[in-house]
Amino acid sequence: MAAEPGPKAMHAARIAGAIRRVPVWSVYALGSLPILLLGVEAATRGLGADPVKRIEHALGLAALQFLLAGLAVTPILRFWGVNLIRFRRALGLLAFGHAALHVAVWMMLDLQLRWSEIAADLTRRPYIVAGMVAFMLLIPLAATSNDSALRRLGALRWRRLHRLVYPAVLLAGVHHLLSFKVWTVESVAYFSVGAGLLALRLVPVAGRRQSWREEK
Repeated sequence: MAAEPGPKAMHAARIAGAIRRVPVWSVYALGSLPILLLGVEAATRGLGADPVKRIEHALGLAALQFLLAGLAVTPILRFWGVNLIRFRRALGLLAFGHAALHVAVWMMLDLQLRWSEIAADLTRRPYIVAGMVAFMLLIPLAATSNDSALRRLGALRWRRLHRLVYPAVLLAGVHHLLSFKVWTVESVAYFSVGAGLLALRLVPVAGRRQSWREEK
């Protein structure tokens, strides 16, 4: 006779069942909230003395938050057994979308397409260089975040390509950290979380022979 599942197994099964009932589209819906909130602030004139900087910062912060959320999916599965894999693509695309808007606001509203100033910033300001490189790394990831690209590239090459998210997260954290004249608790915390999530991939999981290098 098969043994009855214990309380922990039953609790894990309930969590897994609840997660399966959450539609992926709801992640996109919740992920649009930062933009909707900015719209409300703009309509109520709540963006402050420098609305462009407020929008620019909010979009960049949201992009970083979605990047960290996507990076957290694998450690959550490895160490707590909670499978959120099916939401990772949505989190990645939300990160890219907010990053693209962040860059667009910087170029079009902040610097108003003054290309000489844009070029100067990209060569003289380390935090902008870090942010732009991070954004460039996200472009191929967003372009291949579909089943067609996975089939075309093959699973191994697709996984290797999507490891670009690791340097992208670190560079995005550096961009956020250095964008302040004085480091803040918030900026240090975001950078530390990103570095910590990457470091967790070095930690072996008890009972597994597969090394961290073999995992996505």
